[in-house]
Amino acid sequence: MTKRFAGNQQGFWRFVRREKGQRNVKDRLFRFLFEEDREALLQLYNALNGTSYEDASQLEIVTIESAVYVVMKNDLAFVFAGTLNMYEHQSTYSPNLPVRFLIYLAQEYQMIIERARASLYSTEMIVLPTPKCVVFYNGQRGVLERQILRLSDAFMDKRQESDVELIVHMYDINYGHNQELLEKCRKLGEYSAFVNVLREFTVGRVNKKEAFSEAVDYCIENGILEDVLRRKRSQVLGSILEEFDVEKYERSLRWEGREEGIRCTVEVLQETGQAKVFVIDKLAEKYALSQTEAEEKTERYWK
Repeated sequence: MTKRFAGNQQGFWRFVRREKGQRNVKDRLFRFLFEEDREALLQLYNALNGTSYEDASQLEIVTIESAVYVVMKNDLAFVFAGTLNMYEHQSTYSPNLPVRFLIYLAQEYQMIIERARASLYSTEMIVLPTPKCVVFYNGQRGVLERQILRLSDAFMDKRQESDVELIVHMYDINYGHNQELLEKCRKLGEYSAFVNVLREFTVGRVNKKEAFSEAVDYCIENGILEDVLRRKRSQVLGSILEEFDVEKYERSLRWEGREEGIRCTVEVLQETGQAKVFVIDKLAEKYALSQTEAEEKTERYWK
């Protein structure tokens, strides 16, 4: 293993350990809303797939909880009509969603196989539910109404035909986008409106908890997630505050990821015999650094 990939692998597992500890505190609001309301979850499934199923009791929630399985955790997973549906809500865009779903999928299949007491070495084929990977995005970075992310986009050598592919369907559910989808699933539409109200009430506010509470009052008065907010007000507020902390945590992770990328770039270019002046110019160009910043980073990571 080269120094470059050893460093990347250490960084990845450091991220996994922190992610695992951070996300087990409370369920995210998106998951809470749909896991407690199977009818809404079925409505969402129908809206996405153009179907008209009516029996929500057939939905089997399989979101992995056990620490034995969890390395990285998705928001909501369920088996229905022969499909394994993995839904993720994101407020930050990431091109790494396909590889994350690949990890989720492997964990889900492992759990399904073990629950069925099947053997991977059996002479009979193990029948698996067809995976469907969906992201509901409501971040503030502009994206397409709907786009497809592919695992193969991350592959190093794109000239080679890959033996593995994974596709993620990402929908922009910001208020005013994908209206047809939001109208077909009422709870998703109200969730989109709710997030929009939260943003409006927190602009310029220092006391976020107070702003969130006022936003909840406004939504109750205007029929936005009214039933849930009346019954589970404290739980919803807890989820919102937790997600706010998670977003700050994820921003710090993105900074760490950028720093790791800079370090790897310096080491790789040094290993290939490039001069310091070339490395400095490359860092300044690739990471939008000033000349002084690029020089400091190069000196820091030059071995």
